[in-house]
Amino acid sequence: MAAKQPALGASNYRLFKDRAARWGVSLGGVMVLVALLLIFFYLLYVIEPIFRGVEVNHERSFTSPVSGEVVAMGVEEQSEIGYQFSADGELVFFALKAKEGTDWEPGKALLRQQLTASKPTAFTQTQPQNNRYAYAVEGGAVLLVEPKFNSRFRDGELFITPKVGEVNAGELIQVDPEGENLTKLAHEYDGESMLFAAQTADNRVIVNSIQASRNFLSGAVELESKFTELPITGAISEIVVTPDLRQVLIRQNNRFWVYDVSRTGTVKERQLITLDARRFGEVTSMQLLAGASSVLFGHANGKVSQWFEVAGDDGRRYQFIRDFQAAETAITDIVVEYYRRTFYTISAAGELGVFHTTSEAELYRGQANDVAAERVVIDPRANTLLLLNDQRLHVFDLINEHPEVTWSGLWQEVWYEGYPEPDYVWQSTSGSDDFEPKFSLVPISFGTIKAAAYAMLFAVPIGLAAAVYTAYFMSAGVRKVVKPTVEIMEALPTVILGFLAGLWLAPIVEHYLPGIIAVILLVPLAIVLFAFLTSHLPQSIRNSFTDGRAALILLPLVALVGWFSFQMSPLIENWLFDGNVRRYLTNELGITFDQRNSLVVGIAMGFAVIPTIFSIAEDAVFSVPRHLTNGSLALGATTWQTLTKVVLLTASPGIFSAVMMGLGRAVGETMIVLMATGNTPIMDWNIFEGMRTLSANIAVEMPESEVGSSHYRILFLAAFVLFVFTFAFNTVAELVRQRLRDKYSSM
Repeated sequence: MAAKQPALGASNYRLFKDRAARWGVSLGGVMVLVALLLIFFYLLYVIEPIFRGVEVNHERSFTSPVSGEVVAMGVEEQSEIGYQFSADGELVFFALKAKEGTDWEPGKALLRQQLTASKPTAFTQTQPQNNRYAYAVEGGAVLLVEPKFNSRFRDGELFITPKVGEVNAGELIQVDPEGENLTKLAHEYDGESMLFAAQTADNRVIVNSIQASRNFLSGAVELESKFTELPITGAISEIVVTPDLRQVLIRQNNRFWVYDVSRTGTVKERQLITLDARRFGEVTSMQLLAGASSVLFGHANGKVSQWFEVAGDDGRRYQFIRDFQAAETAITDIVVEYYRRTFYTISAAGELGVFHTTSEAELYRGQANDVAAERVVIDPRANTLLLLNDQRLHVFDLINEHPEVTWSGLWQEVWYEGYPEPDYVWQSTSGSDDFEPKFSLVPISFGTIKAAAYAMLFAVPIGLAAAVYTAYFMSAGVRKVVKPTVEIMEALPTVILGFLAGLWLAPIVEHYLPGIIAVILLVPLAIVLFAFLTSHLPQSIRNSFTDGRAALILLPLVALVGWFSFQMSPLIENWLFDGNVRRYLTNELGITFDQRNSLVVGIAMGFAVIPTIFSIAEDAVFSVPRHLTNGSLALGATTWQTLTKVVLLTASPGIFSAVMMGLGRAVGETMIVLMATGNTPIMDWNIFEGMRTLSANIAVEMPESEVGSSHYRILFLAAFVLFVFTFAFNTVAELVRQRLRDKYSSM
């Protein structure tokens, strides 16, 4: 009878499972790489727009509705209506584009109104956000007007109609009590208060502070005037008033005066600057930047210089900060945006320039659509540019979303308004519209490194020492309890650790700071001292603890030393620090102490990182082949020599991976640093001060950022930087691990 052939079904099934597992693992690895690449490119997709240049696209052109000289122009917020003030005192509203449902055509006059009965003697306008204009008429009086717009919806569509808003019920305000005509005029207002500065026909420079008050009996509004004549002789070139009504700025050729105005209307000279013509060039124009903290001077050599106040020994003084080469010919006019630190220049050759002061960026320069600019204006949203040339108006679509973002602004020191010197600053938001955002990524990147460094300083010695002892010295029975216990700590939510660190640990550290420092110093010292003493015990006693249980004896010792340190803390504080260690650090040593500081973060985040380091390092040490250790011991090496010369070297790739994995965990940690530190983006290695990390910054500010804004995209850039950080750490770790593995794999 023929022999029965063995069945091959089991072998084929096992082969199928092996191949399926191999393909499944490979597919999983590929999907992980694809996911990482998708994250990488999505971050780049969100970040890329912040580095685009300015686009000035021509939309339409039409004849100006004002035939004479135009002294000012404006555009309403929706960029549907523009307006012009003529030198003859006329205000004209006109359509900027055609609109369905109306008879609007580009350039069609929608409303004309003659504001003054005779030709005005001077004209001025406030900062763009205040949107008020003033004509000086004969006799030293001033008429104030505000272009206004009514909005209404009809069939779901917005319709806007213009109107002339009269200030002070259309009545003239007497600026010069002597009745002289005004040849130069500046005006600003703040609620019920108004400030005028002017030069009269007889070359007097005057300041008139006017406050409105309501009569208690009649209820009528009365204007109270505080008049001052300044000691400046000769004709002045320009005069400007700040929107807070606290300063009057006067230019006479290259001389620049700064006068302070008190709340009572008293005027006092603060500073006189003479701009060196050889260094800066002859001054041809002057303008306040948005926020009114900086003064821009246009020069005959085509440069624009920025000046703002800097605190010094003799108080706050205007000083030169930076300049821009805006053109090759003289700067005839400077136009600023409503809220951002972007400004536009017009040169004598009609060249248009767009610049941003904080980022020191030249955004655009040239003749838009080959049209020489005589006068330009920007709408409130900075989306539309209206240009006047030879009695024709040209409308341009302006794309300038993120002028404040440059690589230098993100990674180099920037001199911000009001700061004594250039610095790295992250301050993205504020309560005021004229706030200057500060987007330096250096402080929060530094905070990430600082938090990770202090956490690793706490976690690496404890994690590695525990891993080596557990894997090499501890008995199998004790190891079965210790290893899972430490590893399960990794499952503890970090929000719980952050909560405990911020609300429980931080007050303890502040109250028992000498005790905390004593614990850090005395516990290792006590362990070493205890080991030294036990080494001199009789051999019979020491042999009874060779099974790895010796560490359990240290638990009461550590608890005793900790208890002793905390009990001695008040005594040490009274003896060495006059009863208040925090005051001693601040007043005597000049060290800032915050309750939620780097020490708290280091302890809490180190506690979270220890399980990661312990688990990987313990597996690496425990996986060292037993024949290596047995061979070393057989050749006469001691247990310690075997550990240092054989075991640690063989396990070094795994140990290094454990450290780098712990570092990656510390770099990306969010909740602990969010709750256990003050979230202050400062650059200081002081262990008693806090920090702000990249991850915590994203968690705090992303919910409040406007989608598509510079703030929003820079937060994504911060995420990209964090991604690069972790990728770099992991890449270096893998390279070092492979080298260590190749070096010691032959053992």
